Amino acid sequence: MSHAASVSPNLSEAIAAAGQCGAPAASGLSAIGLFGGMVSVLLQALLSAQCQVSPASKWPADYDGELGEEPYDFVVIGAGSAGSVVASRLSENPDWRVLVLEAGGDPPAEAELPALFFGLQHTEFTWNYFAEPSELASRGLKDGRVYWPRGRMLGGSGSANAMLYLRGNRRDYDGWAALGNDGWSYDEVLPVFERSVRAQGNESHPKGYVTLNPFERQDDDIQQMIIAGGLELGVPHVAEFAEGSETGYGHAPGTVRQGERMSTAKGYLAAVAKARPNLHIVKHALVQQLHFHEDLLQGISFERNGRLQRVEVAKEAVLSAGSIDSPALLLRSGVGGREQLQELGIPLQLELPGVGQNLQDHLVVPLFLRLNEGRTQAATPQEILDSVYEYLIHRTGELATHGTASLVGFVNTNGSSIYPDVENHHLFFRRGRHDQLEMFLRGVSFQEQYLQHLQSLLRDSELLCVFLLLSHPQAKGELRLQSRDPAVPPLLVSNYLSEREDVATVLRGIRYVESLERTQAFQAQLAEMVRIPLEECDAQHAYRSDGYWSCYARHFTITCYHQAGTVKMGPATDDQSCVSPRLQLRGARNLRVADASVMPNVVSANTNAATVMIAERAADFIRDDWQHHQEQQQQQRQPKVQHMHADDL
Repeated sequence: MSHAASVSPNLSEAIAAAGQCGAPAASGLSAIGLFGGMVSVLLQALLSAQCQVSPASKWPADYDGELGEEPYDFVVIGAGSAGSVVASRLSENPDWRVLVLEAGGDPPAEAELPALFFGLQHTEFTWNYFAEPSELASRGLKDGRVYWPRGRMLGGSGSANAMLYLRGNRRDYDGWAALGNDGWSYDEVLPVFERSVRAQGNESHPKGYVTLNPFERQDDDIQQMIIAGGLELGVPHVAEFAEGSETGYGHAPGTVRQGERMSTAKGYLAAVAKARPNLHIVKHALVQQLHFHEDLLQGISFERNGRLQRVEVAKEAVLSAGSIDSPALLLRSGVGGREQLQELGIPLQLELPGVGQNLQDHLVVPLFLRLNEGRTQAATPQEILDSVYEYLIHRTGELATHGTASLVGFVNTNGSSIYPDVENHHLFFRRGRHDQLEMFLRGVSFQEQYLQHLQSLLRDSELLCVFLLLSHPQAKGELRLQSRDPAVPPLLVSNYLSEREDVATVLRGIRYVESLERTQAFQAQLAEMVRIPLEECDAQHAYRSDGYWSCYARHFTITCYHQAGTVKMGPATDDQSCVSPRLQLRGARNLRVADASVMPNVVSANTNAATVMIAERAADFIRDDWQHHQEQQQQQRQPKVQHMHADDL
C-alpha cells in the first residue's frame, strides 16, 4: 500500500484518543435514544459527504461503443490539461466526431482535496518516472534519482499539481516569437489566456473554461512574516502578477472552486460531455503506436483491457500526452533521430532529430527554516478530526487549501532585470504535523536519514520549506527510448546543475533566503536555517560557504514538475524543431502536438496555465485551417461562368 493510501499517524492517534464506545446499554451509558439518533444522522451525513467528494457522476462517461466502424474526424491522445481543452473546443462543432484516448481513469477522491496533492505521488494515478542518477544533482534522494511523476488520470498532471495559475511574463513569450515562432508573442497570446478564464456557454449549450478562485487563507502569521521579510529586502507585495509587477510576493489564484480542484478534465470535458453526442472519451486506453503511410497519419493503435484496438483518423490527430509521453510515443512510432531508431530496430517514418531533445525543467532546491522552537503548541488529535469534519460538511478549512503554498515570490537575485530569475514557493508544517511532512518528503523521495532528521525537528518546532526554483534553466536534458516496448519507461536525463550559470543563480537564490532569515520579520518567529547532516558537505566545506551550499544543492535537487520542450516548436530553419508555429508535426500532414512539450523554452512560472493556452491555440489553428480547406473546396465546386465580351455580340 502506498503512503498516500494509509491512514496518517496523526489521524490514527486522533481515532485512538477518541476511544471505543459500544451500544449505550452495553457500555453502561444511560440514554433514552434521542442523542444516539442524532449521532446516527451525523455519521450518515459524514459518509454521504465522503461519497460526494468524487462520485463517478462528476466525470464524463467511459465510451464503450464500437470504435472501428468509421473513422473519427479528430482523435486526441491524452485527456490531461491540454488534451481536455482541445477535445472540448473541437467538439463544439456538432458535425465533427471527436475521440479522446486517455491512459488513466477517473481521479481518486484525494485529487479533489488541495491539501493532499503530494499524496498522489507514487500511486497508480501517476506515471512514476525517475531520471537517471547524476554526480551533479539529486544525490540525497533515494537511489540518487529525481522523481518525475506525471498524471495518469482524467486531467493528467493538472489533477495532481498544486493548482497554481501563473502565466509567466512578456519576456517568456516574446522570446518564443524572437526564435521565429510567429504568432506567439506576449501581445498575441494574452487574449487567449484571457478568453480561457472567461465563463462561456450556458446550461443548454455548455462550453469549457478555466475556473479560477483564491485559495482559502491559512497560517496567516507565517504568510505575513514572508511578505514582511520580502518588504524589508525591497521585494514588493503585489496584488497580482501582471505586466509591471513581474517580481514580488503575491497570492496566486488557483484552479479551485469551493475547496475542490477544478482541472480541465472537469472544466472542459465533464462540463460538456453529456451535451455532446459527438464527443467520445475512452478511459484506460494506452496508445501503443501511430500508424503512418508516408506523410499521412492513418490510424492509432491502443491497448484497453488487454485487447489491442485501432481507430482510424479522417482529419487530424492531436498528441497531448505530455512532455515525457508525447516524445516517447513519437519515437516508438518511428518519428525521431535516425540513429536512435535504428539501434532499437524501429522503422524510420519521419526523421526529426529534435524529438526527445531540449528537455527543460524547473529544478528546485528545498531549503528548510526552523521556526518558533519551543514556543508553539503541537497540533492536537481533536484539531485534525475537526479539519476532516469541516471539509466533509463545509468544504472549507485546512484540507480545502494548501496553506502557504499559494504565496509565491518572484525574485531577481542580482538586480539586473525587472524579470525574475528564481521563484519561491512556501510549504509550512505546524509543530507535530508529522503526517504532512512525511507525505511531502516521501513524495519527493528524500532518503530516510534526512527525512528522520527533519521529523525530529518538528517535535518542538515549526518548519518552513522554501522551494527555490530556477526560473530559466540553461541546462538541457534529453529523453531516449530504452525499448520499443511501451511498458518500458524511457530513459530520462535531467542534466540538473550541469551549467555554471545555473549553479550561480541557485547560490544567489540561497543567499537571498539567508537574507530573509536575518530580517526582523523572520527573527520575530525565531527563524533559523536548518542544517541537515551531510557527511560529504560537512567534511569538505565550511558551513554556509559557497562550497557548502553548492554541495547541499547537489544533494537536494528535486523538481517542480514542469518538464517541457521535448517536441520543440520552431521555424523550418531550426533543425531541432519538431512542430511548426501552428503546432503541426514537421513532415506529417495531419498530426499536431499540443502540450508543454512544444515550448521552445520553458516559461518562468508554473506551466499549467501556459499549457492550457497552447491547447486553446491548437484548437484555433485546427478550426481555422479546416474552415479554409472547406472554403477552398466550395470554390472548386462552383461552376465557372463564361463572360462574353462586347466584340462577341
